[in-house]
Amino acid sequence: MTIIDAQVHIWQAHSPERPHITEDASKPHRENPLTYERLLEEMNRAGVDRVILVPPSWDGYRNDYALAAAQKYSDRFAVMGKVPLNDPASKDKLPAWLKQPGMKGFRISFRHSGTHSFLDDGTADWFWADCERYDIPVMIFAPFAVAAIGKIAQRHSGLRVIVDHMGLNVQWRGKDLTPGVDVLLSFARMPNVAVKASCLPCYVAENYPYPALHAQVRRVVEAFGAQRVMWGTDLSQSPISYRQNVTLFTEEMDFLSADDKEWIMGKSLAHWLRWPI
Repeated sequence: MTIIDAQVHIWQAHSPERPHITEDASKPHRENPLTYERLLEEMNRAGVDRVILVPPSWDGYRNDYALAAAQKYSDRFAVMGKVPLNDPASKDKLPAWLKQPGMKGFRISFRHSGTHSFLDDGTADWFWADCERYDIPVMIFAPFAVAAIGKIAQRHSGLRVIVDHMGLNVQWRGKDLTPGVDVLLSFARMPNVAVKASCLPCYVAENYPYPALHAQVRRVVEAFGAQRVMWGTDLSQSPISYRQNVTLFTEEMDFLSADDKEWIMGKSLAHWLRWPI
């Protein structure tokens, strides 16, 4: 079974040459940067074959470090990059976006206040249309506006949409996740929507193996099918080890068949992003 992590942030230390962004961005998840060299070591220990690299918010709109890693280790890394949706110059980048070695699509976050309105005020409309036109898959993180993702996928039926973190947000931590997952399940009827089962330990207050997560993952797999569910860790902020993130799905969720696990742990993402195993 090929194991592919659908999301890990990597970054370098803050420096005058490469300052971290502090306005409308998260703080680095770790005091010591998670470089791609360090990530490779962690992958090897945990038995993870490949990783999708997602440039973090504190790196602004720079994709260069992640792309450098993917170009140096093309058998281990690929990138879901980003552009500012409110910059007219971004539109010119899309026709050749997937021609960049190592680039597989976009991961767009609407978490921070500066981008909240883009889902409703028309700022992002051009982006969805052009990604559909150029067949560029998009991972979307909109924890406070998950329903909007469904509307985008419905309007653009040819757009490959991947919903981050099972549509959850930190406000659900320690609470019943059912209402949040219910919104996600309403998208299952649209064949152009897939789900990242990523960062899940961050949304519950219990300890490994997180029994409260099992029922929700089962609902998602039953609704979407394993072929549209992708395992991921968001490793830099995970409360458990990399290996435990793997075994949470491969050993603890006994409702998953061997075929389910093969799809969820790697085949689904490889298929959706056209990154052949």
